[in-house]
Amino acid sequence: MVIVGGGLAGMKAIEELRSQQYDGPITLVADEEHLPYERPVLSKGYLLGSESRDSAFTHDQQWYADNRVELVLGDRAVAVDRPGHKITTRSGREVSYAKLLLATGSQPRNLRLDGADAENVYTLRNVEDADKIDAAITGLAEAGRPMVIIGGGWIGLEVASAARQRNVEVTVLEALEKPLLTVLGPQVAQVFADLHTERGVRLVTGAEVSGIETDSGRATAVTTADGQRYDAGAVIIGIGAAPRTSLAADAGLDVDHGVLTDASLRTSDPDVFAAGDIAEVDHPLLGRRVRVEHWAWANDTGPVAARAMLGQDARIDFLPFFFTDQYDLGMEYIGYLPPGSQPEVDLRGDVAGRTFRAYWIVDGAVVAGMHVNDWDNGIDPIKEIVLSRDPAKIN
Repeated sequence: MVIVGGGLAGMKAIEELRSQQYDGPITLVADEEHLPYERPVLSKGYLLGSESRDSAFTHDQQWYADNRVELVLGDRAVAVDRPGHKITTRSGREVSYAKLLLATGSQPRNLRLDGADAENVYTLRNVEDADKIDAAITGLAEAGRPMVIIGGGWIGLEVASAARQRNVEVTVLEALEKPLLTVLGPQVAQVFADLHTERGVRLVTGAEVSGIETDSGRATAVTTADGQRYDAGAVIIGIGAAPRTSLAADAGLDVDHGVLTDASLRTSDPDVFAAGDIAEVDHPLLGRRVRVEHWAWANDTGPVAARAMLGQDARIDFLPFFFTDQYDLGMEYIGYLPPGSQPEVDLRGDVAGRTFRAYWIVDGAVVAGMHVNDWDNGIDPIKEIVLSRDPAKIN
């Protein structure tokens, strides 16, 4: 068994292979030199200072040795020879496989603007990115310099939360009318907008970034099309991520918005599987293809792929789930809101006090639900309602 990718999906696949009593060889091939790690801590606890960098790593070197996993780290897979059942790495190493799992994850989207490659312009994806942003926040706090975040999505808002709680002045430039608008809709998006502005974030919506000014290779300001200029000691670009599908595409696998798989995460090649961010799955519960870029998806798809690789009848039987922590707000969301849909949003609880539940209803069916700070009940009752699809069960 060969796993390509050093993130959570690959690690969970390895755990599952061994827990299913698979006793054969396992090889993990990863671009990064680190052991596999979980990414949520990077934009949450680590930047906030409440969790250590090492907390992202769930297994140490000895665990992989004990489980007889051969690690090929810092040596990216560059080609898959499907007829020959082998992969080739950047160094020229060839690794043979009986079954192959592609879990190559995603990469941050960048801006095609002068200055986007300046020394103090950052994206957040890996440990090194988090180290740089952590150091930048420390430096900005000490110098009294501001941070500008381009993009009001999950990563941008989580970084904004961490920076503000470390006494850094933050401006968030969001292209749409509200942050998280396409994900949550205007009513719930406003909750997050208010949360940040109340904590001192300058939130600029409808912003079209036109440039990043630099001096001696460092960003000094971000400009927008309406002529505004926002002073910046550091710039974070958080405008989404793109799945790393080139390895699969070059191998001739079927690829659209991600690597196309069936409900067992099997690709168009029966000996090649895909999990995590890159998998565009024919989802049996949703009746459509979906691709998800969240921690829980990687956590849950890795084991399904592992069991399917072993020939078991394993299939996706769970809904997409994600969570966020910003200031004193914790949120859990489950389900799938089809892109471009016009849902009815049913809000229950104390929205102003930020302890409430929300349900998204499309064509008379509950397709997604979430709670904010409703920890007495949590996500499980919401999950049952979403699975039932019945609005009458909302209470």
